Amino acid sequence: AILADGSVVTWGHPASGGDSSAVQDRLRNVKQIEATNAAFAAILADGSVVTWGDPDTGGDSSDIQEELKGVRQIEASYGAFAAILADGSVVTWGDIDAGGDCSKAQQQLKQVRQLRASHGSFAAILSDGRVVCWGNPDIDSESCQVPEGLCDVKEIHASGHAFAAMLADGSVVTWGDADFGGDSSMVKDQLKDVQQIQSSRRAFAALRQNGSVVTWGDLADVMPDNRINGLVGVCELCATSGAFAAKLVDGTVVTWGYKYVGGDCQEVSSRLRNVHQLSGSNGAFAALLEDGQIVTWGSPYAGGDSSGLQDRLCPDVRKRRRTRLDGNRLALVLEG
Repeated sequence: AILADGSVVTWGHPASGGDSSAVQDRLRNVKQIEATNAAFAAILADGSVVTWGDPDTGGDSSDIQEELKGVRQIEASYGAFAAILADGSVVTWGDIDAGGDCSKAQQQLKQVRQLRASHGSFAAILSDGRVVCWGNPDIDSESCQVPEGLCDVKEIHASGHAFAAMLADGSVVTWGDADFGGDSSMVKDQLKDVQQIQSSRRAFAALRQNGSVVTWGDLADVMPDNRINGLVGVCELCATSGAFAAKLVDGTVVTWGYKYVGGDCQEVSSRLRNVHQLSGSNGAFAALLEDGQIVTWGSPYAGGDSSGLQDRLCPDVRKRRRTRLDGNRLALVLEG
């Protein structure tokens, strides 16, 4: 959790980043935290980076610490981190098999404005709207192959082994493993005027300007029942590893996908009123209500059960502004 004073509180398995005592004195003025499967990276106000957790998945950045200055953004794959520096170049560390080595793409990684990561690869949007990808060619060979002529990319989203790029004209281009949403040909004609894209591990969902939703990828994530059919009036989408949640204009929420990772919100549906913001971890959702309360559902091992933390989560509802779920961990940003 990032507290109002910029410090950090952690809990959970010590070897996976739940114990930050070794770097606690350096965790001051923290602005952003990202997580791999078992490590954290925090960007400080001065653009430096502090890491902790499993050294094999990015918890140890000592070898490149001198390069990590003026960091603007950090993105995490399953086992590696990538950082955009002030000059638009990129530095990576962590598991090589998860994109921790960008040396083969280094010459192209200039004037980078956004990074996105799948399970084992990264995609970078350059200032001119082109895209550069790198990662493990054995595991993510298809997602490392950028479609020829791809340009005017506004933003990119990733599933486990595929990418979806939203272009400046509101259309969408996908690539990667078809079983993970890399093939959107069946819904290509519907992917117009897209405003937002969210991804689970094996599927994508796109919110159109008219408030309708288009989904593609693994059918278990996309169409488990008829709740998504004809869904309109959507103003925000969110996703876990196997489920989606849609916030409607009336402040209520509709979910679909695997129940155990948040696809069924029936148990808390009566509390999901006047929802302000949705956040998702690997297996759970958190809804921030207009009155500052937080409602969670999904796997209790991924932040879905916050009943024992309600006192800690509500020190002053007037200060709560943002919630974020990273991996299997819940992070709160409290602002005065």
